[in-house]
Amino acid sequence: MPSLVLDNSVAMRWCFKDGSDSDLSYADKVLDRLADTIFLVPNLWHLEAANVIARAQKRQWLTTEQMQQFLDLVLQLPLKVDLETAKKAMAETFNLASVHNLSVYDAAYLELALRHHVPLATLDLDLRKAASNVNVTIFNL
Repeated sequence: MPSLVLDNSVAMRWCFKDGSDSDLSYADKVLDRLADTIFLVPNLWHLEAANVIARAQKRQWLTTEQMQQFLDLVLQLPLKVDLETAKKAMAETFNLASVHNLSVYDAAYLELALRHHVPLATLDLDLRKAASNVNVTIFNL
């Protein structure tokens, strides 16, 4: 079964259903791959997603029903959490962040895609540029 690294920028489109038409379409195409793709995520993925949801709920950007629908979806995702992310943080990930002017969080997705030689599903433009610079394929149908 093929794998890809799932950045939270894509998953958040499933939650908020906002952004450009092309971003929403891209996120939907990634979601359509649920049945035949393993989504690799760094071990910070759930914390990052939960933080965004908690902040959105606090600001009343999400109803309780919308939040619960997204949480139910996340529980169904075929996520494979990478347990090596923390071990890579102070070397490979930090270096990728420095060289490509990324947050260390974003660089964790890039490092994971590099290490596993799999495409990266992201809507983050800086992360896409960095991926291109290190020959990581951006998921596209």
